[in-house]
Amino acid sequence: MQAFRLDRGLWAAAGIACAVSVPLTAQAAEVIELTQTGCQFLEPEGTDHKYKTGQKSDCEKINKKTGAERVANAQVMELKPGEYIFRVTNKNVPYELGFWFRDKDYDWRNPLHKLTKTSVSGGGLMIGKSSDYKITLKPGDYLFSCPLNTTPDYRVIVPES
Repeated sequence: MQAFRLDRGLWAAAGIACAVSVPLTAQAAEVIELTQTGCQFLEPEGTDHKYKTGQKSDCEKINKKTGAERVANAQVMELKPGEYIFRVTNKNVPYELGFWFRDKDYDWRNPLHKLTKTSVSGGGLMIGKSSDYKITLKPGDYLFSCPLNTTPDYRVIVPES
């Protein structure tokens, strides 16, 4: 049997006699904010390189020169197993961006990986727009990036509890 608590506060304040049951075990997913600028995510790199980009090919050139060094110096995100919402914002990139979060060893060409591995993605992030991606993390190594903005692959580690 699931435990519930009675939440009357808002209703009582409005003068309405009503009882609302809320599960005690329900926990909100933690929100992880990520900001994209030209050719990068700000949070793992810790600095805005202020790359000027008008199209994907600009980032391909920039990251060919600087991507490996930037990833080597980027912060690795360490999270506990559980539910997360990755809120991704296009800060100032003048074209559509997206987000791709996946197991480190995920291969989109492998049909078994589509059934057994984590891969969450989406697009439609125009300048100033944000999107939420709900992801359940289990212990393992993960990567995230934007294929449309051609960012480096940033690491997320979820250690065993």
